[in-house]
Amino acid sequence: MDPNFLNAFTQQSTLDRFLTEDVIAKGEKRKLIKPTSSNNPKLEELKLLLTEWINRTLKEEHIVVKSLEEDLYDGLVLHHLLENLGSLKLDVAKIALTEKKQRQKLSVILEAVAKCLQLEESQLKWSVESILARDLLSTLHLLVAIAKHFEPSLALPPNVQVETITIETTSRGLKTSNAVEYITENKENIEAQSKVDAFDELFSCAPDKLDDVKKALLQFVDQHVEKLGLNVNDIESQFSDGVILLLLIGQLEGYFLNLRNFFLTPASTMEMLHNVNLALELLAEGGLLNFPVNSE
Repeated sequence: MDPNFLNAFTQQSTLDRFLTEDVIAKGEKRKLIKPTSSNNPKLEELKLLLTEWINRTLKEEHIVVKSLEEDLYDGLVLHHLLENLGSLKLDVAKIALTEKKQRQKLSVILEAVAKCLQLEESQLKWSVESILARDLLSTLHLLVAIAKHFEPSLALPPNVQVETITIETTSRGLKTSNAVEYITENKENIEAQSKVDAFDELFSCAPDKLDDVKKALLQFVDQHVEKLGLNVNDIESQFSDGVILLLLIGQLEGYFLNLRNFFLTPASTMEMLHNVNLALELLAEGGLLNFPVNSE
């Protein structure tokens, strides 16, 4: 077993639960907030702010939320919140008592959220199963996204980050990986991105060197994608649909991208954006991209 798994939990009861219960199905991945982040003051500040915001928004409906994980998992509070904030009429019963009904209800709610926020599936940091499982990380990502869209004036604390552990069951047992994940915007990276970096300076002060840089990048890309029988001659045009970028990531990281997960021959702007968003997501998950990039 990966030794990082044993070091990831400070409470033996949590570790025992993963070892003795069928918490994660075979082949499934589960990302959790480490207990070491549970006392993070900024995380507590965000949870308190979101709780107070929900209670203030739903005050007239006499709904009181005490725990974000425990009170939102069945979809009831989310249903009222979306109808109140976005005047959305969701075609689903207010109360769902069985797990099957709760799953159906959440599916309708989260589909409406994705549509309102204009998010593709690859951009979602939550799912029906994770919300239903009372996953705090997914619940926070969902609420932050809803708040930013429907009430942008809400003063969310910036730079809220947590330590996470991703657990996956394999044929050899449990495999884990650790990372740091931002729940609210990393303003330091955004500010740094707005400053003139080396490439900005290259464009403005040394355009004669730009061709040399492009040539070096083309050689680097060709060196890796030629194994797939591909050739890149133009960075701007051949990277625009995300295909070369995805295949390059796969080659560099040493894994195979399932052809069902992206469009090998995209026929529309939507399909191209899907590819680019998937590539950006893979880069972010690999710790190679920690600032926002406009996929368009």
